[in-house]
Amino acid sequence: VQLQASGGGLVQSGGSLRLSCEISGLDHIDWTIAWFRQAPGKEREAVSCIRVAEDTTFYAVSVKGRFTIFRDDTRRAVHLQMNSLKPEDTALYFCAARELFGSAWWSAQEYGYWGRGTQVTVSS
Repeated sequence: VQLQASGGGLVQSGGSLRLSCEISGLDHIDWTIAWFRQAPGKEREAVSCIRVAEDTTFYAVSVKGRFTIFRDDTRRAVHLQMNSLKPEDTALYFCAARELFGSAWWSAQEYGYWGRGTQVTVSS
């Protein structure tokens, strides 16, 4: 399984970005794809996830209402649309994958596959 994250960049506060996670090598019908982020000096934190088979989504409280996770079957990708960005959203964003779904979706330990990060910087 390979994950390739892209779409990061520099944006002003209040702006928008769309991150993409292109996925290859999945051979199971039920996967969970998640986005995590890590700011300098801070622990990695979960942002959002989608259980692909059921299209069920989950969000961290800090991003709910601003971020939307959705899948793109034609590109075998999962996107994270980020609106109303704030300086505190600045971080290196990673996508991760696991088979099936675990109740502790926010735990990085639940995910066995990770892509390289893409940097998001929000200026004030």
